[in-house]
Amino acid sequence: LQLNDKPLGDPDLQFLLLGGELIKIRSRSWKKNRFFKLQEDCKTLWYESHKIFKRKQTFSIDDIDYMRKGRQSEGLNKHTPSSVEGQCFTIIFKGRKKNLDLMAANEDEANKWVNGLEKIMSNMLNLSQQQKSEHWIINCMRKADKNDDNKMTLKELKHFLRQVNIEVDDTYAADIFKQCDKSNSGSLEGSEIKHFYDLLTYREEIDVIYGQCAHTDGQMSAEDLLNFLLNEQREQVSMVDALKLIEKYEVDETAKQKKCMSKDGFLMYMHQEEGSILNPAHKQVYQDMHQPLNHYYISSSHNTYLMADQLKGPSSTEAYIKALMKSCRCVELDCWDGANGEPVIYHGYTLTSKVLFRDVIKVIKDYAFKVCEIMPIAVMESFPFTDWLFPWFLQTSDYPVILSLENHCTVDQQKLMAHYLISILGDALVSKPLGNNMPTNFPSPEDLKQKFLIKGKRLNKLDAALNNNSFIEEDTVSEEDEAADCKENDQKAKTKKSKIKLAKELSNIVIYCKSVHFSGFEHAKEMQAFYEMSSFKESKAFHLAETSATAYINHNMDKLSRIYPSGSRTDSSNYNPVPMWNAGCQIVALNFQTPSKEMHINQGRFLPNGASGYILKPEFQRSLSSQFDPSVLTKGPWLKKKTFNVMVISAQQLPKLNKDKENSIVDPLVRMELYGVPADNASKETHYINNNGFNPMWNETFVFDVHFPELAMLRFVVEDYDTTSQNDLIGQYCLPLTSVQSGYRHIPLLTKRGDLISSAGLFVHLMLIDP
Repeated sequence: LQLNDKPLGDPDLQFLLLGGELIKIRSRSWKKNRFFKLQEDCKTLWYESHKIFKRKQTFSIDDIDYMRKGRQSEGLNKHTPSSVEGQCFTIIFKGRKKNLDLMAANEDEANKWVNGLEKIMSNMLNLSQQQKSEHWIINCMRKADKNDDNKMTLKELKHFLRQVNIEVDDTYAADIFKQCDKSNSGSLEGSEIKHFYDLLTYREEIDVIYGQCAHTDGQMSAEDLLNFLLNEQREQVSMVDALKLIEKYEVDETAKQKKCMSKDGFLMYMHQEEGSILNPAHKQVYQDMHQPLNHYYISSSHNTYLMADQLKGPSSTEAYIKALMKSCRCVELDCWDGANGEPVIYHGYTLTSKVLFRDVIKVIKDYAFKVCEIMPIAVMESFPFTDWLFPWFLQTSDYPVILSLENHCTVDQQKLMAHYLISILGDALVSKPLGNNMPTNFPSPEDLKQKFLIKGKRLNKLDAALNNNSFIEEDTVSEEDEAADCKENDQKAKTKKSKIKLAKELSNIVIYCKSVHFSGFEHAKEMQAFYEMSSFKESKAFHLAETSATAYINHNMDKLSRIYPSGSRTDSSNYNPVPMWNAGCQIVALNFQTPSKEMHINQGRFLPNGASGYILKPEFQRSLSSQFDPSVLTKGPWLKKKTFNVMVISAQQLPKLNKDKENSIVDPLVRMELYGVPADNASKETHYINNNGFNPMWNETFVFDVHFPELAMLRFVVEDYDTTSQNDLIGQYCLPLTSVQSGYRHIPLLTKRGDLISSAGLFVHLMLIDP
């Protein structure tokens, strides 16, 4: 616990610590030299301009989403020649922060920058929750040590306590200081700092749990641990499993030899995936992936090309990359005639910028099934704890991606669109039905691994695809329903025709997702083939879900339905996706670019099953004999009433919200929200705790009645209480109730944008029982 911990002598890290010149690129004419350097905390990068008035800027390594070698960003591809490919790299940030396009003096230096930063990011991902906690505390100690003498005065100790989000009065701070200052030197150093650290990080609640379960000479024997796992954690385990945990997490060799778990080993175990709220078995693909495609909820994006609002925000290929890297499996492309005969993608009738259709297809091809560039596979495989929080940090899903085309192009540019889809996607594009016979049902996600499906208009029936579509010509078809809705929201476009001419080349590659207008459930049942699907504006979909829920669910048992936000949501806000999932709708499209409660729920819905972007619907939404109605509590196999008990015990190391004000300390409260059928929707919250974001403790218990656990989503929200204005979000976490582990569990916390807050978490006790 020295305050001057330094990184190991890795040559790439040493290179970053020394720093060097890089060229920052914004355009063909704006290319500026900047000196970049990794700070000694190995968590912050700063750079300095060479102007007369020098400005220093910094950003945290935590803010980096991933690195990208070469001229792969839009900016570098556009503003640099191919001859400097090896010298270029891009830093991709989380959220809406702009990419940083950089060019090194040579390829070797570029590799050192990329490799060095990736090693730091990999190391930070590999830290256990306890190690992240220690790392964060030590960094705060460093910042408090103003004169870098590796000692802490009383004044520096007070500064440190504010850094870690604790407000204490001067008397209490002085008492802590006096208790640790064994040498009476007026400052803490060495073992005194260690003593102070131990006092600060003492977990009373863990002490109590351990004391209740450790019945063997003050330690937890393998039998004690097994009893804890069976009775408190409600896990299906044996003595073999208990011994494995001791071998894996016990830090004291003497205790390990005695087949016992010490308090430190118990704390280590509680902070690992086995002690997480998310069932570790669900971090991999665990569901049956051989059922028809329409039997799954599919992670879906609306207006995927947008980075911000729907009126004047930028369109970017980067938006597709971000969505795909979070295992979104249905992306939208609004296609329009562009200059020089090249089709473009943008939000029609608005001031949003345009991106080439060709570039978007290239990016989708490159990133749909890609292993994330954050670290080499060999390095990933050596890190056991990187994927239990976010499997999508490592690899996107192998399961199929649907390209939802909203086509406004003339025939010539449609032909070019078809050419790009066929030539770029190659064999991965599904251009005819699987097998040699006319299908009667959808293939499964397993059948379609690493395949692309096109959703759009088609000129004829699917059986023509088996006859090579030889006899069809261009013809007019009605526009997509969403395109018509778009016009309704634009006064200037009202006179536009509602039909477009469709090129046969584009029609021919629409196989399993032919867009048709919805004319009622009876019409769909009698007249529509299984591959003919409809898109519903949110207002229409919600109305159907409320008035004809059972019919809607039955419709979705053999058809696909896509739901999209209302055109009036010009700020790219989102609707609640849960009622749509309750109605069995598969493609519930949301604005991924907008951080919101709705996106938190969506992120939680697709967190399990390996974050594959596909979740198998409950059996009662797949069986044709089902008469399930989410608004009616009728008896049936779907009604599985449970009582859900939640005890909110404590939180650890909540972040300061106003980092510019040293005296600003959060007043945290925790709210639990259940989303499901109307009878299950509920929200309950703790009291708030004054001035303690470091280790607040509530010990409050709440009870929820749940009728349909298979449809229920659980969301934890931590807020900073404010008496005069709306509470501020500190962190949140959401997951399906069916993926919750019972017992004492730690809960990671995410930012509003869904990124991990590395050191923060909640500690709770959960139990789902029959009433």
